Amino acid sequence: MTKNNTFDVIIIGGSYSGLSAAMALGRALRNVLVIDSGKPCNRQTPHSHNFITQEGKTPEEISTVAKAQVAQYPTVEFYHGVATTAKKEMEAFVIATQQNKSFRAKKLILAMGIKDIMPNIAGFKECWGISVIHCPYCHGYEVKHQKTGILANGDIAFHYAQLIRNWTKDLTVFTNGKATFTLEQAQNLAKHNIPIIEKEVTAVKHHEGKLEQLVFQDGATFSLKAVYARPEFEHHNDIPEQLGCEVNEQGLIKVDAFQKTSIDGVFSCGDMASPFRAVSHAVASGTTAGAILNNEMTQDEF
Repeated sequence: MTKNNTFDVIIIGGSYSGLSAAMALGRALRNVLVIDSGKPCNRQTPHSHNFITQEGKTPEEISTVAKAQVAQYPTVEFYHGVATTAKKEMEAFVIATQQNKSFRAKKLILAMGIKDIMPNIAGFKECWGISVIHCPYCHGYEVKHQKTGILANGDIAFHYAQLIRNWTKDLTVFTNGKATFTLEQAQNLAKHNIPIIEKEVTAVKHHEGKLEQLVFQDGATFSLKAVYARPEFEHHNDIPEQLGCEVNEQGLIKVDAFQKTSIDGVFSCGDMASPFRAVSHAVASGTTAGAILNNEMTQDEF
């Protein structure tokens, strides 16, 4: 628990991008506070991939080591809790938490990630990140050549089909209702022997998160090893809106190449500012945010 309440930078979110930003700033001798609730969106994913030197480790293993390494820098402090409000007062950002603590900083980094909204399908939540997956680059190799489903419709389902066919040819699209493909898309799916099932999915039958069958409203079932899906998401809180940060058409915080938001002094990194949901990408964006923010502060102070 920190005893200070004024910092150079406050980072809201202490997962991969937040920790990466904190390391860059700590090494730049900045006084930093990381506010984190300890609930990353990938917490039940069994293994992380496409991050060299960390291949196959659990997300928790990576973040635990990362936090210990960041904590070695004496100017970085951690606060376990939930940030609820943010406002600009004079030359400082004021952050209040659920625990009625208040902190101030010259600059702010938003790295809270996003919160996936689970569909009303029994068992989906329990399988999310394990056998109901979102990204073939993260998980595709582990389920290559296996019987695989795509739980999506329209353009999203079609893009998934194009992409995932590289990992397995045993594909079926489940639109969970009437299909919305264009004629050309439907013809392409048929050409590649990818069936479309329009039945409503009511449950995911599984054992400890490992998918066994999809269950339809009519009671029929379909056996599978993996399903790709892209559920809707939301921000963990409305702090970006409180600050006036612009969002893009996907609902992500709009940033430039240097992770700057539309609000002066506010940066954002990780999943809430990019559709590329990968640990390695989150780390890279956090390093960028931390380094560019420090550069901005040095210019302000010179």
